Amino acid sequence: MIPLARPPLTRAQMAARVAADIPEGWCVNLGIGIPTMVADHVADREVIFQSENGVLGVGPAPAREDIQPWLINASKAYITLKPGGSYVHHADSFAMIRGGHIDLCVLGGYEVAQNGDLANWATSNNDTAPAVGGAMDLAAGAKRLWVVLEHTTKDGQPKLVETCSYPLTALKAVTRIYTNLAVIDIAPQGFLLREMAPGVSFDALQARTGAKLHLPD
Repeated sequence: MIPLARPPLTRAQMAARVAADIPEGWCVNLGIGIPTMVADHVADREVIFQSENGVLGVGPAPAREDIQPWLINASKAYITLKPGGSYVHHADSFAMIRGGHIDLCVLGGYEVAQNGDLANWATSNNDTAPAVGGAMDLAAGAKRLWVVLEHTTKDGQPKLVETCSYPLTALKAVTRIYTNLAVIDIAPQGFLLREMAPGVSFDALQARTGAKLHLPD
């Protein structure tokens, strides 16, 4: 494997990189894992974060002394509420999602295929995960779907692949991928490379990707 000149981005750096691309005024749903950290990095920009359990106006994670035990997101992590934020019924929250009112959903993932297929809820047909959950609705209902994940598994296997081998969450839904090595769009020709992290060469990135990477014209 071609070595990297610098360590990959940290989880916090990945979240910050995603946050940098979110335009002001968007309504955004954040999935569990790294996506929940995105709200910590938008600074003073007006981005409205929605949580599928019925919170609109989610703020950064609270300091330990500011935790309110009943104020949580869909992954049961403690959150804050920005001024003007509100709580809504679970059914209303999913009406926002299914009605196409969410500008962007950011999810984690186990695999993303070159055509935009996403697998993010189970790693085999016999997985103990109870169900796909709201990710299926979000992938289908949000106007855009970005996925943030580490580029490879712990043993070096690529997570960006020609065809997903895990149970699917959604078909051809992903529009952009953020990893600890790169930013990649899903284009008609497949994985379209937009940006590489510092210290990453194209050859090193391609060696860690399970499908062909395309460069912009």
